[in-house]
Amino acid sequence: MPNYHRNRVLGGTYFFTVNLHDRKSTLLIDHIAELREAVRAVRRQHPFHIDGWVVLPEHMHTIWTLPPDDDCYSQRWQAIKKAFSKTIPKIESRSLVQIRRHERGIWQRRFWEHTIRDEADYAAHMDYLHYNPVKHGWAKSVREWPFSSFHNLVKTGVYSVDWGGVAIEPLGIDLGEWL
Repeated sequence: MPNYHRNRVLGGTYFFTVNLHDRKSTLLIDHIAELREAVRAVRRQHPFHIDGWVVLPEHMHTIWTLPPDDDCYSQRWQAIKKAFSKTIPKIESRSLVQIRRHERGIWQRRFWEHTIRDEADYAAHMDYLHYNPVKHGWAKSVREWPFSSFHNLVKTGVYSVDWGGVAIEPLGIDLGEWL
């Protein structure tokens, strides 16, 4: 079995990619309220700052900054996955290994992590994260995708509303607070 080594930096800022097991699923956006609540619950127990986040139907990208004395992002991801999974009906197929390990068949077992090195790396990953719905064909512009921290970052002046594509008319939905 491979020996995975994760980079750990106390108070570090990290970019993550987390995938569903079924890459054709729409589970994350179908149950966005449950995902948001799972994240809130974990943040109450194990605080971290959300710098940026985008949720697509079958995967998500996020950038977190951990508290100065903390590098335990794996614990947080495990808790988020577990809390979210408890809210979803048990209808997924599972392998014999998943059954033996008492695992749900919702998530890919691991996640991808990258330690942010500097301001240029941070900006590049924030842009990548927010442009991802356009890259995958889920939206024609970044502004169009509702499951993103982009909207709050426009309000605070980090991004212009037409960044990453032409500005479109408001969708007529309340995007609310992302997380």
